[in-house]
Amino acid sequence: MLCLATGKAASKELERIDQLFFSYANNSSGLIDPEGIESFCSDLEVDHTDVRILMLAWKMQAEKQGYFTLDEWRRGLRALRADTIVKLKKALPDLDKEVRRPSTFEDFYTYAFQYCLTEEKQKSIDIESICVLLDLVLGSRFGPQVDYLVQYLKTQTDYKVINMDQWKGFYRFCTEISFPDLSNYDPDSAWPWILDNFVDWMRAKQG
Repeated sequence: MLCLATGKAASKELERIDQLFFSYANNSSGLIDPEGIESFCSDLEVDHTDVRILMLAWKMQAEKQGYFTLDEWRRGLRALRADTIVKLKKALPDLDKEVRRPSTFEDFYTYAFQYCLTEEKQKSIDIESICVLLDLVLGSRFGPQVDYLVQYLKTQTDYKVINMDQWKGFYRFCTEISFPDLSNYDPDSAWPWILDNFVDWMRAKQG
């Protein structure tokens, strides 16, 4: 009997998750589009540029920026055990904790870059967008490093775009390198060139 009740509860939960999806979905495309996401964020009382919206997209494994499919929505909300906006609001602090665990964060960090690849076959992201993304994803954990990295990226002229290898290098730099003295930075340790240049720039600033 318990099995039957559990199955019934799960199908009721899925029904509510679907109802919530269709309350935001565009009728003709059957997707939650940027307009639907804005309305969803408003109900959630979270700004659409808040990192927690990116965390939700990661939990759903959403493929296209600004859009959620029904399957993605189901995947995320079932994992969060949230079938109403109220439950979703309550789930956000735990999602935030989950993402910030070292074992999970690297996956989220990689996802954040991939999620911003909006064109087919796009492999890199422009400097301006990278600066915003760095601040959004790493700013609260590595404030000083991100501030200087962003300052460097905005003033240098060698790079117009950033690729995944460089993006991953930024995170490795933040977690491994003593800052601001940079005493354990070894340019022979297979760092992307952009980080060698950044370290040279930092050292020149420090005189």
